[in-house]
Amino acid sequence: MSDNLEISTMLFSLFGGLAIFIYSMNLMGDGLQKAAGEKMRRILEVLTSNPLMGILVGTLVTMIIQSSSATTVMVVGFVSAKLMTLPQAIGVIMGANIGTTVTAQIVAFNLGDYAYLITAIGFILFFFFNKKIIKYIGQTTFSFGLLFVGLNVMSNAMKPLAQSEVFTDIIYCVSNNPILGLIVGALVTLILQSSSATTAVLLNLAREVGADGQALISLQGALPILFGCNIGTTITAILASIGARINAKRAAMAHTIFNVAGSILFMLFLPYFAKFVAFISPKGQEIEVVGRQIANAHTSFNVINTILWLPFVALLAKIVTFIVRGEEDTEENRVLYLDYKILNNVAVAMDLATKELTRMAELARKMMANAKKAIINSDTDAAKKVHEIEDIVDMLQTEIIKYLSTMLSQSALTDRQSVRLAGLMHITNDIERMGDHCKNVAELAMEKIDRDLPFSKEAISDLSNAFNKLNDMVDHSIQSLSEGNISLAKKVLAEESEIDKLETDLRDRHIKRLDSGLCNPASTIMFIELIHNIERIADHCNNIAEAVLEDLENNSASPGTDSSPATDIP
Repeated sequence: MSDNLEISTMLFSLFGGLAIFIYSMNLMGDGLQKAAGEKMRRILEVLTSNPLMGILVGTLVTMIIQSSSATTVMVVGFVSAKLMTLPQAIGVIMGANIGTTVTAQIVAFNLGDYAYLITAIGFILFFFFNKKIIKYIGQTTFSFGLLFVGLNVMSNAMKPLAQSEVFTDIIYCVSNNPILGLIVGALVTLILQSSSATTAVLLNLAREVGADGQALISLQGALPILFGCNIGTTITAILASIGARINAKRAAMAHTIFNVAGSILFMLFLPYFAKFVAFISPKGQEIEVVGRQIANAHTSFNVINTILWLPFVALLAKIVTFIVRGEEDTEENRVLYLDYKILNNVAVAMDLATKELTRMAELARKMMANAKKAIINSDTDAAKKVHEIEDIVDMLQTEIIKYLSTMLSQSALTDRQSVRLAGLMHITNDIERMGDHCKNVAELAMEKIDRDLPFSKEAISDLSNAFNKLNDMVDHSIQSLSEGNISLAKKVLAEESEIDKLETDLRDRHIKRLDSGLCNPASTIMFIELIHNIERIADHCNNIAEAVLEDLENNSASPGTDSSPATDIP
C-alpha cells in the first residue's frame, strides 16, 4: 500500500512540475511579447522572397514567443490569409525550429539553485511597480524563475524513480533501441504539444544517476528521443491547417517533411552526430555534461537540418504542392484574414482584423462606385450589384465584431490594445453604415428609373462631381486604415469639411434651378436625399480617420510612461 502511495506521489510530483514548466513557458512568452512592444507585430512584415530572411525572422519570433508551435500556427494562418507565400512560410518554419532550441539551452544551464530568488525578483518588479515596461519585465523574470521551480519539482520526483529497477529497465530499453526512442519522443510531444517540454523532461532524466552510478540516459540514447520530439511537434501545424486553404495545408506538410526527413537522415548517422555533439560540448564526466550535450544536440540538429534544406526551399514547395493537390479558391463571399487559432497573439490578431476591415472598406467602395453608376446612368444592373455586395459587407461586419469580441473575452489586453480594439469595432460599424447609405442611393436610383423622374444635366453634373470628391475621400480613408498613414487621415478630416460645404452649395444650386425651371419639382426630394447620403458617407469616412489618428497617437506614446495601477497577476 505504501509503495503504491509513494509511486503515486512521485508521478503527481512529476506531472505537477511539468505543468508548472509549461505554464511558465507560456507566461514568459507573453511577458516577452509585451516587453518587446507593439512593434513586434511588424516583425513578420519584413519578410521578402529570400528564404534566409524568413529563417532569421522565424528564429527571432520564436525566441520571443517561446513556442515553435505558436509560430507555425501563426504562419499557417498567414498563408491561409494570403499574407505570406509558401516559400516564405517554409523559411519561417525552418527558423522556428531553430528558435525553439533556446528553451533547451536555458534549461541546460541548471539554475535551479537560484529559482526562488529569480521568481521573487520577478514578483517584486511586477507587483510593486506601475510602469508597464517594468511590469512586463517582471512578468518575464517571474516566469523564468518559475520555469526552474518546475524543473526542480520534476528533478526531485525523478531521483527516487532513477533508483527503481523497473523504471531503469524501461529507460534502458528506450535509450538502447533508437527506433523505439524515436517513437517515444514523437508520442510524448504529440501528447504534451510542446517539444520544449519533452526536451526539458529528457534533460532532467539524463542528469539523474542510475542504479549503476552512470547517467540515466546517455547522449546517444537521448538523440533518437530528441529527433522524435521534432517529428511530434509537427502535429500542431497539421491541426491548425484543418479547414484552412490549400496553401496552408501545404505549409503544414512542408513542416512535417522538413522535420521527418531531417530526423531520418540524422538517425542514419547517429554515432557520428553523437561524436560531433560531444566535440562541441564541454568536457567532463557524462553525468555533469550530458545536459549541455543534449541542448547542443537539439540546436545543432535544427541548424544543420536548416542549412541542408536552405538551397532546396523552392523544391520543397514543389514537393508539397505535388502531394497536396488542388487549386486555390477565389471565393470572396467569406472571411479571408480572421484566424481564431492565433487570438492568443493579440497584436497579430488585430493586424489580421485590420486587413479584413480594409477588405470590407474596399467592398463598400465598390458599392459606392455601383451606386453612382446606378443613379447617374440609370443602370439597374449596377443597383442590383450594390445589394449583392451589401450582403457580403453585412456578413463581414458580423464576423469581425465576433472576432474582436472573442479576442476581448479570451485575452488580457494592454491599455494600448484596448484602445485599438475599441477603435476597430467603431470602424467596423462605420464601414457597414457606409454600405447602408450606398444601398439607399441604389434604391433611389431604382425609384428614379421606375417613376421615370428626370434630372437636369446640371443636377447630374453636380451629383457626379460630389461622387468624385467622395470617391477621393473614401480612397484616402481606406489607405490611412491599411497603411496607418497619419497625413492621409488628417487629409480626410479636411475633405469632410469640404463635403459639408458642398452639400450646402448643391442644395442652394438646386433651389436656384427650380426657380429658373431647369429642374423638375418631383425630383427635388430625391436630389436632397441623394446629397444627404453622400454627406453621411463622408461623415463615416471622417470617423474612420479619427479612429486611425487616435490609434497612431496612442502608439507613438512610450509604454514606459504608463502609470496605470497594477491590477493583473501573472
